[in-house]
Amino acid sequence: MMVRCFLTTFDNPYSPYEQFEQWYQYDTDHGYNSSGLLMRLAHTSSQFTDNENAYEIEKAIDQIVAADPLNVYKKLKIEIKDDPALAESA
Repeated sequence: MMVRCFLTTFDNPYSPYEQFEQWYQYDTDHGYNSSGLLMRLAHTSSQFTDNENAYEIEKAIDQIVAADPLNVYKKLKIEIKDDPALAESA
């Protein structure tokens, strides 16, 4: 099991992990553009491992939540089962 963090808003009823399309539609319809905001602030790289990128994403989410004066954003931590296919290819 691994823990992954996601940025969402308090009013979005959808899960960014399990219902991404609906979550994204709600997010953009309400003008949040959470994915774009996270993309601008997270220092990810194709040279990083998945865990290093996850750490950078979590740092950016923490920064967004801490600097949110309207208390719109929140951080979700979701436990995700390891994908055996990925383990075999590594």
